[in-house]
Amino acid sequence: MKNKRILNCNKPVIGVIHVDALPGTPWYKGNVKTIINKAIKETKVYQNSGVDAIIIENMHDVPYLKKTAGHEISTLMSVIGYEIKNSAGLQCGIQILAGANKQALAAANSAGLDFIRAEGFVFAHVADEGIMESDAGELLRYRKQIGADNILIFTDIKKKHSSHSITSDVSIAETAKAAEFFLSDGIIVTGPSTGEEANVDELKSVRESTLLAIMIGSGITSDNIENFYELADGFIVGSYFKKDGLWKNEVDSERVKKLIEKIKTLS
Repeated sequence: MKNKRILNCNKPVIGVIHVDALPGTPWYKGNVKTIINKAIKETKVYQNSGVDAIIIENMHDVPYLKKTAGHEISTLMSVIGYEIKNSAGLQCGIQILAGANKQALAAANSAGLDFIRAEGFVFAHVADEGIMESDAGELLRYRKQIGADNILIFTDIKKKHSSHSITSDVSIAETAKAAEFFLSDGIIVTGPSTGEEANVDELKSVRESTLLAIMIGSGITSDNIENFYELADGFIVGSYFKKDGLWKNEVDSERVKKLIEKIKTLS
């Protein structure tokens, strides 16, 4: 099947910025300016290393709330997104954990961002935070209400860090079909957890079942990109781009450049 362009790019690499813990969360260190400045610094590393787009995520805000986030989170994420978008000129997206898709959309709209990453879009699953139920209907109606139709909604299916026993009779291919039917703008497939690679057979199954663009959302490295390059239309990379391959660490420009150069050889 022919590859689809995402964010006006052919097979874009989207670098993840895991912003430092935000106000009110257990790991917050009490300095908003430091959080913003670090995110801008990592944006410049990504920009100079050749990524196509950036996504910000509040992964340090453990433990996460379920399907919501306070104004102290969404407003600061919006500010960070605005600063990143304007400092780099790259396309930029946002995810607010866990499953705070409506808050992410509001933040993206205020900041002028290009897309959000949404979990729990179709079907239900059991996550660390409890039972996550589908929010496609509510989310797309909210997007229409706030005039944010220009913001793309990329949706995880059978997402990482979750149990899918309650939908064990629904294949990942059928889940992809449901996401397409419910007007997702693109599918994200992941491995079982952060930093773990996706299943090749599942990717092939999804690719055969939907006309939507497919992104791989975990586990991509310079060592395995050859196995996945033809199966996906884009790559969201977080852990591999960090020092020592650990998501908590800062972005390592050499690791970013290594993957970008490897992808150029496959193009």
